[in-house]
Amino acid sequence: MQPAVTKINHLDIIYIGSDTEFNMLARFLRSIPSRSRCWRASSSDSVKQDQLGIKGIHDCDTDHGIRGESDGNPVEPDKLGSNILMDSFGRKHNYLRISLTERCNLRCEYCMPEEGVELSPSSDLLSTKEIEVLARMFVSQGVNKIRLTGGEPLVRKDVVEIVRMLNSIPGLDWIGMTTNGLTLSHKVRQLKEAGLGGLNVSLDTLVPQKFEFISRRRGWEKVMRGIDDALKLGFSSLKVNCVVMKGLNDDEICDFVAFTETKPVDVRFIEYMPFDGNRWNLAKFVPYRSMLTRVLAQWPNLERLEDKKNDTSKAYKVPAFAGQIGFITSMSQQFCGTCNRIRLTADGNLKVCLFGPVEVSLRDALRGGATQEELLDIVGMAVGNKKKHHAGMLNLQKMKNRPMILIGVFAVTVSRMSNQVSNYLFSANFCTSTSNYDKLPRKTTHTTKSTSNRDNENNDTTIHRLTHVDHHGNATMVNVGSKFVTHRKAVASGKITLSSEAFKLVLDNQLSKKGSVLNVAQIAGLMAAKQTANLIPLCHNIPLSNVSLKFEPCDSDCTVTIYSSVECVGVTGVEMEALTAVSVALLTIYDMTKAVAKDHVISDIQLEEKEGGASGKFRRT
Repeated sequence: MQPAVTKINHLDIIYIGSDTEFNMLARFLRSIPSRSRCWRASSSDSVKQDQLGIKGIHDCDTDHGIRGESDGNPVEPDKLGSNILMDSFGRKHNYLRISLTERCNLRCEYCMPEEGVELSPSSDLLSTKEIEVLARMFVSQGVNKIRLTGGEPLVRKDVVEIVRMLNSIPGLDWIGMTTNGLTLSHKVRQLKEAGLGGLNVSLDTLVPQKFEFISRRRGWEKVMRGIDDALKLGFSSLKVNCVVMKGLNDDEICDFVAFTETKPVDVRFIEYMPFDGNRWNLAKFVPYRSMLTRVLAQWPNLERLEDKKNDTSKAYKVPAFAGQIGFITSMSQQFCGTCNRIRLTADGNLKVCLFGPVEVSLRDALRGGATQEELLDIVGMAVGNKKKHHAGMLNLQKMKNRPMILIGVFAVTVSRMSNQVSNYLFSANFCTSTSNYDKLPRKTTHTTKSTSNRDNENNDTTIHRLTHVDHHGNATMVNVGSKFVTHRKAVASGKITLSSEAFKLVLDNQLSKKGSVLNVAQIAGLMAAKQTANLIPLCHNIPLSNVSLKFEPCDSDCTVTIYSSVECVGVTGVEMEALTAVSVALLTIYDMTKAVAKDHVISDIQLEEKEGGASGKFRRT
């Protein structure tokens, strides 16, 4: 790296070059023990700047990399942010999102997997004091906006105190919060008085019954009351976030636009995004252009508004309406080039991209005794390695990432390792394209379950022990008391090979003495599924929500294949119920045809697929 112009006087440096090189130089200066200063000059300025003093310089570093004013005069570190929060593409990150908790009082299907998530122990989450220390550190480096998220931030008991604490930090201009609104009306006045400036309320439907289906909980009226109460208090920013999913709520797009006629809110339609466990698929995806077409069909006079710098939403307004609408096009038209956001998860990991799987643990560094300078080195490394853009929606659905409710599969753990970090930051290798993340130790903080046999080969989640035998070798039932209540489904199959004569009689329904063979077998299978706990000693008694059987006769080999599908909403799976239904249905066919021939063969009883449990999806291939 060769600067175009340098003027050195006791390590005072004037530099002309790219943003990337200037960032690297600033980081290098921070590693020098003595006091050092660096000013940045635009490459478009005259090369004769050494004759003009500091004139023409538009950006600078001083006191180990802190930026100065555009006239070139050094400023104190607390007056302007540093380039620690600028990535290699020149994006400056002044917006920090802090997750206060992983817990939520709703179970929205696009956010939380049906089987729930494994929450971190409370001791692993950031304390209020740790949140304050990290928030002040980020503000000292140029962050002037903080948004509080979750989980659901309002389930945290000290949320009002946290807002008040953040509001006391010099240099922080604005505090916002994203909430599901369920308990908003109880705390909204206190939050406003504590200094909360803006609210984003998640609401995916204007139909109360559909709200319960999407969120798996009741409470639509409470959310609406929270929105109305916030409007009465006069929040400077009140937005309603609506995740649009085809076949679920895309028919309400125009209803949400009409919602802004009398309410001064900003309704933002969000493209459905892939996260672990939310069953993202292209069939549910509604692109921005499709949404906009529907709105224009009803309001052809829709106006395009001017977007502010770093806005994630494309803003529109129906003339004379009190509010406005917007479209967040993360998938169809990504806006990564203007991203100014970084995230701090509830368990203390720094996440520089919402869709990126790699995280850096600031909690571990903080609890390990790292100084602020060492913490900033870690932050600078993470931000400096932020990619130009995310991988795109078709690739994102194949990548591992947190469920939205937890936004780590991988986290870089740093505990009193400042020397190691510094070596990586300032080594020659730092300037190469090789990611420095690869050089740091990693640990898995959240296990993501496989969804296919191929995934199982690479991410083995098999429990290598007999779950129904205790450590003494005695039979025991599995304790399911701590499992999540989720929708569970299993499909099993099996077949019976009949003699040609018996097969013909079954199809022609000529075994009249015992009735229709397939009809009786179907009834037997249904009854057996409901009696599984009485037949298999260690199975739990589960209230089933649906049992169905399908019969597929095959003339070529005189076989009848049976498929059973069993569903429930509960804490344990229904594989055994599906297998029992198939087994008894096959035995029933054998019983009703054994008078014709005794050489019938029952075979291939097996589980075909299951979903909804902690072990993830399974599908036989």
